[in-house]
Amino acid sequence: MSTFWIGTGWKMNKTVAETRRYVADLKTRLPSELGSDYALFVIPPFTALAAAREAIGAAPVLLGAQNMHWAEAGAYTGEISAPMLKEFEVDLVELGHSERREYFGETDATINLKVKAALRHGFRPLLCVGDSAEERAAGASAEAVVRQVRLAFAGLTKADFSRCLVAYEPIWAIGESGVPASPDEAKGVHVALHAALKELGAPKVPVLYGGSVNLENAEALASEVAIDGLFVGRAAWSAEGFASLIAKVMAARKRAGLARAEVMHAIG
Repeated sequence: MSTFWIGTGWKMNKTVAETRRYVADLKTRLPSELGSDYALFVIPPFTALAAAREAIGAAPVLLGAQNMHWAEAGAYTGEISAPMLKEFEVDLVELGHSERREYFGETDATINLKVKAALRHGFRPLLCVGDSAEERAAGASAEAVVRQVRLAFAGLTKADFSRCLVAYEPIWAIGESGVPASPDEAKGVHVALHAALKELGAPKVPVLYGGSVNLENAEALASEVAIDGLFVGRAAWSAEGFASLIAKVMAARKRAGLARAEVMHAIG
């Protein structure tokens, strides 16, 4: 079984004290049988990175940052550079989220610069791509996100790709009023993304689904072979919620794995 990724981004939520409590609670709830089949991560706001790193300690949870500038330093008031993030032993950096694109003017070109800067500094880029409601209505969801991936990953080497992650987050599915994609709809876009990545020379880049993931749909999403992980929002903003979701995913993937093994044995 390939590694399945499960993570949560907190957006502009949680203080330092809340972060410490969350991580301490999560550590008591993590299943003991995670092994190498699962990779977990949390992405707090910048102000809570130090507290999160200290609280995580040796627990099997990766730490991410929500954004990063492409420059090493300079006159970029309010921005955070890669050398600053290295002090917190950050493992991955979320880049290209639709909120960053919409509210802060990020473009495919600047996201490409950020991806390359993250790789230079040893971080794993978590590239977020998503289609709008209009693109979905026009039947252009796959085309829209494939274009974003191609531009964000332009100029990368095969070695670079081995350290990248992609999160498909439909813009119409995120937020409080978002409606999650059905497993079949998500599967179709993931298949298109995997095909495009293979054409780019990156056949093994994990593609996660994010967009109103919750305890009700996590099992079905995690059972789809083309989906390599889940990027969870508010359903995982409590340690209990995140741990419950992890348990559901593990159970679903175990059942799916057994079912696939039975099929292979039958046709063997």
